[in-house]
Amino acid sequence: MRKIAQKAAWLADQSPLLACPVCREPLLIEETSLVCANGHRFDLSRKGTANFLNAPVKTEYSRPMLEARRRALANGLFDPFLAEIKAQLTATDRLLDIGCGEGTPTAKLAESGAAAVGFDISQPAIELAGSLATSAFFCVADLAHLPFLAGRFSAIVDLFSPGAYEEFDRVRAPESRLFKVIPQADYLRELRQGLYGGTAKGTYSNTRVLARFKAAYPQAKQTAIVYDHPVDAAGFADVLAMTPLSWQAPAEKREAMLAAPPASIHVAVDLLTI
Repeated sequence: MRKIAQKAAWLADQSPLLACPVCREPLLIEETSLVCANGHRFDLSRKGTANFLNAPVKTEYSRPMLEARRRALANGLFDPFLAEIKAQLTATDRLLDIGCGEGTPTAKLAESGAAAVGFDISQPAIELAGSLATSAFFCVADLAHLPFLAGRFSAIVDLFSPGAYEEFDRVRAPESRLFKVIPQADYLRELRQGLYGGTAKGTYSNTRVLARFKAAYPQAKQTAIVYDHPVDAAGFADVLAMTPLSWQAPAEKREAMLAAPPASIHVAVDLLTI
């Protein structure tokens, strides 16, 4: 079965799930299109993805950057904290991955058997996500106006993305769970020190992000996950290319790090759960 047909069948099984971004009415599958009662139509791509934006949004997430991110994540850069989340999912869950990028984390979490949806505002990211061999469904959408009906997800995952908590709460089902991963001060410390040592960008604090999350969810549990991920020269180049931390760094600093890459990358995050 072609991928577009597979995703259409999946959407039919999950229906009603999606909300028309124009009028908020339910979107139902008709062959390989999503159509609401008011006639607004969104066609699935050949890869079975959907685009719910009126116009493309320009982002800094280029195809080479996204491909580097895929290689880094396929090589396990995020695996320890993804495993922590995946262990708490079951085949009865319906999962929403916020700002899924090129889709690798969504696909890894879908291995739990959960019905997974990933979305991102970047069309190139979702085009790349659509190439994955996974049960997950991917779409281009706006974080502030999620194209989903209320109360449809039993689990929401937010890996380093902004938190639109009112929207999260709208699409969450009762007794659902929320998993948010935020960087600690030492996250990717090799890059921060190598690129920005001695400057204001050489340090980082997650205090504001953490305080905002805990204001919205005072019952949240906070778990530190810390490890060193080994990399070779090519693997380090991928990490350097994928992270926004490096995008505005002086070219000479980037070149110096590529010439003498570290043997590992330090990952230090807080997993916030409710």
